[in-house]
Amino acid sequence: MRYFMRLSYYGGNYCGWQIQPHDPSVQETLEKALATLLRTPTGITGAGRTDTAVNARTMVAHFDTQQPIAHVPTFIRSINGILPRDIAVYQIVPVHDTAHARFDASSRTYKYFTHDHKSPFLHRLSWQCRPGLDYALMNEAAAHLLQYTDFTSFSKLHTDVKTNNCRVTHAAWQQQGEQWVFTITADRFLRNMVRAVVGTLIDVGTHKITVQQFCEIIEKKDRCSAGTSMPGHALYLWDITYPYPTFDDNQQTISQNQTNER
Repeated sequence: MRYFMRLSYYGGNYCGWQIQPHDPSVQETLEKALATLLRTPTGITGAGRTDTAVNARTMVAHFDTQQPIAHVPTFIRSINGILPRDIAVYQIVPVHDTAHARFDASSRTYKYFTHDHKSPFLHRLSWQCRPGLDYALMNEAAAHLLQYTDFTSFSKLHTDVKTNNCRVTHAAWQQQGEQWVFTITADRFLRNMVRAVVGTLIDVGTHKITVQQFCEIIEKKDRCSAGTSMPGHALYLWDITYPYPTFDDNQQTISQNQTNER
């Protein structure tokens, strides 16, 4: 039987989502917890593959069991008791046997958090930028992302993907309290894409390049032309949508005070 799981994690202690030979990953940590509870090795497939240090406010993953989970709320409490404090499972719901957390996702949203002053509280989860960035100009450049589909210029080199085409439906900077946050939504993302986009937009905001040059960088389809890849600690996988109902807000969830402290 197949289940979808909704979870969050702080990525600072992991090499990313995907299992790596010698470094801890979120996927491996979850699979070990599932194997303990289900008493059998259990693979889990995520909706995305976040890189080292990248966080997830919302990650969706699926896993299969031989028998239905007898009592899902108890199972959620149990798995949260096993998992470290930087990973939390909120919902687990049964789905059709062919439902796929990664391939069925219709959109994904990422957010990149910045602040322009020294802060002992923000520095682990947000990137400190220089004061005075031109956010109006950065938003003008970001709007052009919706006009393109080939984002080779923002892709990690030598990946095994079959296409570098993505359909961006939203891209904008917005001030939230003492931070500026870049939000981008697309049907899919390339490896390193959001951090490369943000780095190039920062070049626009510092007047290093113009909006026209930003567009020319996209059209060159050359990663070497784009800006630097931004640090992963300020990036969050924020939301994932599907073309069919998945998680119902009225379903049983695990609240913070139910999670066992470790």
